[in-house]
Amino acid sequence: MTFSKTKYSHQILNSLGVEINITDNPYQISAEDLFVMAARINKKRSFLFVSKVLGKHIPINPRIGLLTGELLANRYLEKVKNEETGKTKELLSAFRDDIGAFNGSPFIGEEHNPVIIGFAETATALGHAFFQSFKKAHFFHTTREQLPSKAPVITFEEEHSHATSHRCYVDGSLLDNQREIILVDDEMTTGKTAINIIRSIHERFPRDVYTVVSILDWRSELDQARFHTLEKELGITIHCVSLLKGEVKVTGSPEVRDIHSNTQDSAESAEVSYIHIDSEFPDLFAYEMGPSVTLGGEIRHCPYLKESGRFGLDERDQARLEIDLVKVGSFLSGRRTGKKTLCLGTGEFMYIPMKLASLMGKGVKFHSTTRSPIYVWNEVNYGAQHGLAFPNPEDRDMAQYVYNIPENHYDELFLFLERKAFDDTLGHLINHLKKYIKAIKIVYFNGGG
Repeated sequence: MTFSKTKYSHQILNSLGVEINITDNPYQISAEDLFVMAARINKKRSFLFVSKVLGKHIPINPRIGLLTGELLANRYLEKVKNEETGKTKELLSAFRDDIGAFNGSPFIGEEHNPVIIGFAETATALGHAFFQSFKKAHFFHTTREQLPSKAPVITFEEEHSHATSHRCYVDGSLLDNQREIILVDDEMTTGKTAINIIRSIHERFPRDVYTVVSILDWRSELDQARFHTLEKELGITIHCVSLLKGEVKVTGSPEVRDIHSNTQDSAESAEVSYIHIDSEFPDLFAYEMGPSVTLGGEIRHCPYLKESGRFGLDERDQARLEIDLVKVGSFLSGRRTGKKTLCLGTGEFMYIPMKLASLMGKGVKFHSTTRSPIYVWNEVNYGAQHGLAFPNPEDRDMAQYVYNIPENHYDELFLFLERKAFDDTLGHLINHLKKYIKAIKIVYFNGGG
């Protein structure tokens, strides 16, 4: 990657070119600090901005992931509400020094009372981290999960994604009001996903103001014009907030002849243990009953964790959750046996594992499994240098992936599962991971006992 003022040039797999022109960078954060590039296995979009602060594809200091949500909330207050927070210098210092000086205390006053929606699966933790900066707000995240006993209050599509359908399983009263809605995503490339959810919400629950928050905003002039057209059509105002805004030009297509993922089970031995949070802390968490359906149509009755945000949280729920996670984080810290620890979330289950990772002491990195298939290429500054493909432990018909776990780099792994996994698919993932990490701790929040 070359850098000259506001222009970046990326070559991906020697055949895909991405030219970037930065047009707005309010906090003067270097693009190299926010992302690297990779090639997607997706006919609709050939490239991927692999975030270095999101905790999805690349292991991060978990406090940096939480700080990113707080930085976006800080920028929202400055740009949309024209209010100075007095926190900008402190936040940027912590962010740039990678020390993660994060305390998570809400700083946006009760006069602002939005409904905040994080986009699954990538921005579930980012949306939750953004939400925790508000003294008064509601939060939920969209989901790709199917719950046959619940009717989604809204649905919408994300056309470019590997899994396109989003559902929202919250009570309609949460949206049947005139409160500002804030949509949180990791990036906007065209903005079509935001337009789709705004249309879906507005059809049933019209209001005056929407805000779209993202780390990166790559909308072209034409894409931005579509937002203005939607504003006029619906009689609404749409604010857009980002840490980095620019224009992207893509040429070529990825060359993939020598790209592969290691998907063979390992014959290596490793110490595997299980931690059951629902048994260790039976009174801390609540669970959302009702069946779910796998991609293959199998009915599962193991409840989800309400505190994940899938079913809605308010500021009181969040305050209780923060207290509870300190207890669990201290407990898990006591279960550490190594100096270099990886905490791995699974799919949409990201915020709680990320927060716990931030409470488990020094030497802890965090990221998550994903649905996104990415070409793996072991080269410096490429976004997926190592990769594993495996069936989702909670849905054997769904492919999942995890990237950037080098062999023998970590002393131990904490794998966080929201609910009971299938033994065979979980065993498949464990057998993969044995090659890379010799101490594997499976952390169940529900149904693992």
